[in-house]
Amino acid sequence: MVGKRTAAVACMAALMACGVGEMPAGARSAGGAYPVGELPRDLAAVRTAAGGDVNVVARVDGPGGAVLRARYGTAGVGSTAPVPWDPEFRVASISKTFTAVVVLQLAAEERLSLDDTVERWLPGVVHGHGNDGSRITVRDLLQHTSGIYDYITDPAIQDKLLNHFDESRYDATPPSQLVAIAMRHAPLFTPPSKGSPRRWAYSNTNYLLAAMIAERAGGMGWRELVENRIIAPLGLRHTYVPGENPYLTGPHERVTIDGPGGVPVDLTEESYQHTADSGVVSTPSDLDTFFRALAAGRLLPATQWALMRQTVPYDDLPVPPAGKRGGYGLGLRVVPLTCGGVYYMHEGDGFGVYGRPAVSADGRRAVTVSVTSTTALVNEDRLNKAVQTLTDHALCAVRR
Repeated sequence: MVGKRTAAVACMAALMACGVGEMPAGARSAGGAYPVGELPRDLAAVRTAAGGDVNVVARVDGPGGAVLRARYGTAGVGSTAPVPWDPEFRVASISKTFTAVVVLQLAAEERLSLDDTVERWLPGVVHGHGNDGSRITVRDLLQHTSGIYDYITDPAIQDKLLNHFDESRYDATPPSQLVAIAMRHAPLFTPPSKGSPRRWAYSNTNYLLAAMIAERAGGMGWRELVENRIIAPLGLRHTYVPGENPYLTGPHERVTIDGPGGVPVDLTEESYQHTADSGVVSTPSDLDTFFRALAAGRLLPATQWALMRQTVPYDDLPVPPAGKRGGYGLGLRVVPLTCGGVYYMHEGDGFGVYGRPAVSADGRRAVTVSVTSTTALVNEDRLNKAVQTLTDHALCAVRR
């Protein structure tokens, strides 16, 4: 549920024991070219950019099983234990890539078409206040070119998240009701006729609708579709969809921020993120595995993988070190590298938790950065710039 631009709660003042940057014993360069000492330096820069009072973990997976890892911080405020090497966290909008893969698999099986309209699958759901499901396709949903209002920005939802988080942390409003909230608002724009240039505007509502369509086409719930089509085939042992269950089951960090009046608010347990736009839990190692499998063609046939990488311009992230932005495909960003070529990624910004997985175009090398708040929500612009630098170093190292 919590996607981009959804700083959901106010900040908290709490002291944390900040550990030194750490590499595991015997660490070796992923792929033999990323200097072992460079990852901790890059991750320290990420931590500084995020504001300092955060826990950070980075993992680079390269050819031949080579792995680099680095971490700073503890398992949470008041803890002396270091942050886990492979912590579970709510991946937030990275879930959209999982959802997009499921939809594209169903398209490959001809259970649906990307050109199908929303009205065909969900008659009467997208209507009112200028909304028209007959003009919006499944492709528009996956690519954020629908113009549909982002339900998370609804004033009542924002008030609940910003001012009443603690008393409503177990909120599990069904996706259909969240879509209905979005329908109370006029769309940002209406998609043009087929063949015309598409406008782009990020909206979490798109992925609620995409999952509702996938459920009808796939004959089972979104959770089961992700489990059966992605998690089980890839053997992702620490990736799951908890649904309304507010608890994480494996090693993880406590997420805390300043609440109203300076009272600490622990955000770790919550049910808000239970839907297809944000409901996956994973770890850096599992996310590297997922994105490498995607780039290597193990999850989608060539036709659908090519469609996933067809992009429109986005404008919500900083310009990367390569000097120009990339584009947004179908649940995937395509970003240029300084060394030539591109990488694929999708960010996830939740309640004080920020995930940034990326993979090289050939699938040989992947990197995931996880950032967890302890006293304040981060400055996302500075964080994104620092992570983009780390990602560029990690993925370009093989050619430096």
